[in-house]
Amino acid sequence: MSERSGTPTGHGSVTIYDVAREAGVSVSTVSRAFSRPGRVSAETARLVHEVASRLGYRSQAIYRTPRATKTGMLGLLVSDVTNPFYFGIIRGAELAAHRAGVSITLVDSQESRSLERRLVEHTLPTVDGLIVASSRVSDTDLRAVGKQVPIVILNRHVSGLPCVLPDTRSGMQQAVDHLVGLGHRRMAYLAGPPTSWADGQRWRTFRDACLGLGIANHRCGPVSPTVRGGEDAADEVLRDPVTAVVAYNDLVAIGLMRALIRRGVRVPADISVVGFDNTFASDLVTPGLTTVAAPLTALGEQAVRAVLHPTDPTSRTSDAPVSLPVRLVVRASTGPAASLRA
Repeated sequence: MSERSGTPTGHGSVTIYDVAREAGVSVSTVSRAFSRPGRVSAETARLVHEVASRLGYRSQAIYRTPRATKTGMLGLLVSDVTNPFYFGIIRGAELAAHRAGVSITLVDSQESRSLERRLVEHTLPTVDGLIVASSRVSDTDLRAVGKQVPIVILNRHVSGLPCVLPDTRSGMQQAVDHLVGLGHRRMAYLAGPPTSWADGQRWRTFRDACLGLGIANHRCGPVSPTVRGGEDAADEVLRDPVTAVVAYNDLVAIGLMRALIRRGVRVPADISVVGFDNTFASDLVTPGLTTVAAPLTALGEQAVRAVLHPTDPTSRTSDAPVSLPVRLVVRASTGPAASLRA
């Protein structure tokens, strides 16, 4: 790390974002300084090149020259390709791309903000558009990418960019109403990654729904959005007396159920558990997981249409996000609150 700025100096780790931050300019300005120098002032271009040289930034890695021809490729970036939440999205995107005569290149950022930035930087020269699902980078970073190629954001709202997302607020309200109908009066939300926009939406909706109904509630976590993350949270969940837990996603919910059962806690007799996404695993575990079903295939299809037709009024979504309906799927992991049982 540079002692003066704290910016990476290794040739393999420096990105266009590092140069922009160090030079005090936007990412798009750095891009133009290398690919279209006539679009920036001589003073700005000189500053950008000086900073890039000092940091060891390899300008040829990105934005070499504007492409004169299309590549016929769309990029689909997901935060974790092993998470079954993305399986339906990938399938939907592939179906829509096939119908449009283009191909999909899949990019996995492995829940890493820094890796996501580098992968986007290296992917942009090879694609005609980019779909980013559950991004972990900032809104500013995403808007900068949107100045280079058409971009669509999935499962997150970024003002000024086309966004497609499931109706999280409705889904959480359905989950809370279901649990309240079963007599639950003390609930917890088990949070996912702190960089997840969806997690923030789910927690706020859960809290507001519970407060509106006079239900005691609190937040556990955050945890990794994996089965292991749910398992690791069991002791924290049991620390306070609750009869129901709504988890960030299905994987976290499944991990929590496994850990509770190992501790002799019965699901749902002692604690009811609700997940999110209705991934295939939710119907394979015992007990079957009650979960909020998102239209994952439709999300992928809608995103491809939007990125291919960014000026089409029927697909343009930058003024307001496209929100797709969700539904609660009730299975055996939820039941009457323990205090109501005979």
